[in-house]
Amino acid sequence: MTTLPIDPLKHTFTERLKSNHLVVEAETGSGKSTRLPLWASEQGRVLVVEPRRIACTSLAEYLAELRGEKVGESIGYAIKLETRFSDDSQVVFVTPGVALRWYAEDRLSAFDIVIVDEFHERRWDSDLLVALFKRHQQHRIVLTSATIEGEKLARYLGAERLQAEGRTYQVFISHQAKDSRQLPDIRHLEQRIKVEVLRELESASGDILVFLPGRKEISQCAQMLAGIEGVVIAPLHASVSDKQREIALNPQPQIKVVLATNVAETSLTIPNIAVVIDSGLERRTEQRNGRTTLSLKHISQASAKQRAGRAGRVMDGHCIRLYGEHAALISVTPPEMFRESLTEAMLASASCNEPLQGLDFLDPLPEKSLAQAQQLLQGMQAIDSDGLATEHGRVISPLPIDALLADLVTRMPTRALQEAMIDYTAVLATPTKLYRVTGDEEQLEQLAQEENKGCDGQIAVAILRGKSFPAITVDQDALAEARGLAEQMREIFELPMLEVASRYDHRQWVEAIARLHPELVFVRRSKRKEAMGNGVMEVTLGRDSRLPSSVEAALVLDTHSLPGRGVKQTLTLATEIMPLDFQLLESLSMGDWQQGETLIEQEGTFVEMKLVYAGRIIAKDKRVAEGALALQPMLEAVRSETKLAGLYPQRKAEIDHWRIYVEMGLADCSDHQEITFDKWFSEQLELLELHDLDELDLFSAEDFVFEGIPYWQYGDFAEQYPFLLQLGDLNLEVEYYPKRKLIYVVYRDGLRKGDPKRWELPRWQGWKIQYKKASRIIDVR
Repeated sequence: MTTLPIDPLKHTFTERLKSNHLVVEAETGSGKSTRLPLWASEQGRVLVVEPRRIACTSLAEYLAELRGEKVGESIGYAIKLETRFSDDSQVVFVTPGVALRWYAEDRLSAFDIVIVDEFHERRWDSDLLVALFKRHQQHRIVLTSATIEGEKLARYLGAERLQAEGRTYQVFISHQAKDSRQLPDIRHLEQRIKVEVLRELESASGDILVFLPGRKEISQCAQMLAGIEGVVIAPLHASVSDKQREIALNPQPQIKVVLATNVAETSLTIPNIAVVIDSGLERRTEQRNGRTTLSLKHISQASAKQRAGRAGRVMDGHCIRLYGEHAALISVTPPEMFRESLTEAMLASASCNEPLQGLDFLDPLPEKSLAQAQQLLQGMQAIDSDGLATEHGRVISPLPIDALLADLVTRMPTRALQEAMIDYTAVLATPTKLYRVTGDEEQLEQLAQEENKGCDGQIAVAILRGKSFPAITVDQDALAEARGLAEQMREIFELPMLEVASRYDHRQWVEAIARLHPELVFVRRSKRKEAMGNGVMEVTLGRDSRLPSSVEAALVLDTHSLPGRGVKQTLTLATEIMPLDFQLLESLSMGDWQQGETLIEQEGTFVEMKLVYAGRIIAKDKRVAEGALALQPMLEAVRSETKLAGLYPQRKAEIDHWRIYVEMGLADCSDHQEITFDKWFSEQLELLELHDLDELDLFSAEDFVFEGIPYWQYGDFAEQYPFLLQLGDLNLEVEYYPKRKLIYVVYRDGLRKGDPKRWELPRWQGWKIQYKKASRIIDVR
């Protein structure tokens, strides 16, 4: 067996593990992911939690091969949609999601030791698992990491800290950027990658590993590199087929260029890598307005170190960074719990009979995110007031989809709609885009005829159920994964299989989604038709959106974020859209009814009512101006002096003077700034129980008295502090700021060209006086 840098640690590891939790720090390539599970299995049954599915399967296969047996015997794994282990398996590799589901069932009672590998990635599910282990102390825990602060983690867990020696091979690092401070850049990335690959192929002693942010960039680079003689191009990401994974992870007769996401940063050993080309980019989740979206981001310094380490695992290597040596990268990637919605974490914790707020985490959780998650889950009736899972919460938590989609699936009103929601959810839960619209104009016209609603959900469900469309190219690997997930969930809910899927009513489907989760409803902006909002966040229609221009509202089921033009701006694209009409929104009572104009007609006085949602008028209605609706018409009539002539200007002046009087310290009143004529007069109308415009004819202005400045002082005060001044042919308005002892005299109209003089104005002793005309402000002397 090949000697690895971590091997000298074996004796210390096995001795300390007998009675302690352990934190094992070792650089990438040290062998910790392959050695520690086998060493630990000498003391009991071991569960190894790996952050990615591809690491689970690859490590299990590798260790089984070392033992000369098949996967599923003493070494096994369990991932979404696939399990290969038995009760006799001594080492089982699982993803964190599987580990949490098993923990909710029996607290992992079948295992003695739990290894949480690559903890430095700080996934929310790994953080939650460790917090649960810390709370109950039922297992011996081993946390492994290449870059985490070991001392802090050991203190948190009450663990022994072990450190392995560094790597066996050296890695030379170079930077390909004109400016040493240049940040990673997505522009022309595939061309720059090709230049570096061709240069390295001239002298390469081994294979090349290229780190790219996502599958889209991998596909673009693969096309750019296609045709280079004597080279195998091998994509590596979460959704590659078994055959593609075998090519990427095993030696090939020709030089191999592996195009990988950050799935290759940790755990996986890719043999014969001599060169790493690092784009410095990744797609990372982040929270926006309570929802988790995927954004293009610069990697951290810790990730850059991890990526460079891939080149020094089996030989001396070279890491080429396509950014400046002094680029301002953050030191470590922020933990997922600080950049994602906490909805999934809170529901998973609640299903394990632990309120998320009551657990002790390595870092305190954000209060705002906790409150948002609690509000959403209680709205779903998934958790109770104590933060524990309800019966409904326990149903949706184990489902291999996020909580919102699980809630939609379980609460669809009919079995046919539940089938449709399951099928669409399976597509949404698949990381890779199921299809792309790529046809010519003629094919696009055919597509519009076959599916004229512009509904992404309807297209996705139809493709999943075997239908083909013109102008649409389907990713067969994504289709296979989505179908597998759909079949799994159909089996859970005891529904027919895909081959005999039920027909459904499209309008009933979108209505059910909108009714259950109204926050998914977006309406177009009035002036920017490509933008849509829901009152909390804004999205922009994606380039491939088929939403007809005549449709003003839609459900947005999925989004994707891109960096905008500003330093901190983010452009959020709506990538999965289902059209709605305003009539449906009105029937669901979306938005708020707002009182509009007063309509005086022969039949009587009416009020125009507007149903407003996210700034758009959804519907209008005309209602009789009576009861509470009569207040606005009465206010308008008084302000326009068609009723109670003289009341409005006099009482408004009295109220404005009262605010000045209080701010000058001449009276004590805490809410003086909130008093307006409309608020005061509305209160008078309610006190008198007046609910009809004509009832005002029974009163005069003197019947409505404002209790402000004492009447014996008011005349002198109003004369001393007027709101209008007439200085011959110059008319001024006056603004008072008592706290600043400042008075503005503001030009209103008049023919006079000169500025007002101090002697022309009232005697305002102790005040600073300034004259404002347009944008010009001068002191009055």
